[in-house]
Amino acid sequence: MDKAIKKIAEAFNIKGEAVNEEIIANGHINRTYKIESDSNGKRSFYLLQKINTFVFKNPDILMENIVSVTEFLKKKIRLNGGDENRETLTVIKTKEGKSYYKTPEGECWRCYIFVNGTYALNSIENPEVFYETGRAFGNFGNLLSDYPSETLFETIPDFHNTAKRYENLENAIKNDRAKRVGEVGNEIDFIRKRKSDTHLLTDSINKKELPVRVTHNDTKLNNILFDKRTNKGICIIDLDTVMPGLSLYDFGDCVRYGASTCSEDEKDMDKVSLDLNLFEEFSKGYLSSAGKTLTEKEKELLPFSVKLMTLELGIRFLEDYLNGDEYFKTDYPDHNLIRTRVQLKLVEDIESKLSKMEEIIKKVQ
Repeated sequence: MDKAIKKIAEAFNIKGEAVNEEIIANGHINRTYKIESDSNGKRSFYLLQKINTFVFKNPDILMENIVSVTEFLKKKIRLNGGDENRETLTVIKTKEGKSYYKTPEGECWRCYIFVNGTYALNSIENPEVFYETGRAFGNFGNLLSDYPSETLFETIPDFHNTAKRYENLENAIKNDRAKRVGEVGNEIDFIRKRKSDTHLLTDSINKKELPVRVTHNDTKLNNILFDKRTNKGICIIDLDTVMPGLSLYDFGDCVRYGASTCSEDEKDMDKVSLDLNLFEEFSKGYLSSAGKTLTEKEKELLPFSVKLMTLELGIRFLEDYLNGDEYFKTDYPDHNLIRTRVQLKLVEDIESKLSKMEEIIKKVQ
């Protein structure tokens, strides 16, 4: 076993001696290992993960959020007769009682119990998977519906503040650091025509028309662990961006990602659209578990949230393109521009389907 990884693993309160490590390939932000330990012949498994302190600059508040939320979830799961060690993450403290370990070199690491008998997916293999995705994320929100969201820290301030994202884009246009503004006039015009959309949810928060909840804020399919026996989504992972937000952020972003008919960097714009059948399946699943805790205003805005989260990502891709591709990893010079065009084409398609999406929400709730 790698000596450095062994030393880090054994800084935590794991059972026995760390004897083996396996690199987990998933994840673009954090480096992750599956650790096997041996205690008098009994094997235990853990997830050891390096925290990306470039993205999450304050590991103390990051881990405080995660510990607080998972402990709250465990109480709810126990009350519901569930398995708290499989249905949410379990943080393993260091031998000094801390939520993460800092190496002499300054690296920050955390440790969880490994959830055995599960798998993760990177693509929607059938409509039933997307229904289950909606149900799992809806259940996550439902369990946390009475958590005091104001006690959580913002690990990435203004992450889904679309109005702020729009301001950032206008600044990027003004500064034109990469000298690219001249080639994206159509994209800029498209976004500017929808400026009022970027303020709708933030204005609703300020008017107290929408409840601020505990939200995941990164509702991708591969952030759910599915049970190998039942194929049910049982555990929501990657809790780094859990913070105060709107249920609409989680709903809209997951549909944007999962119900799109193409990849985020598809070059053929004719392939870009939103699959209404997948939207319906996800909505059914989500509302089956979260519906009773959502307000009527939240339900009414679910279709719009898909449009807004799609527009927001298009804004972010274009801002990064104008700034010289500093944030998103790119594989070729106009990669972020292609990504921008996909999201904006998807916005256009969603706009043409909004009335049908609203009918679907009324039908399935």
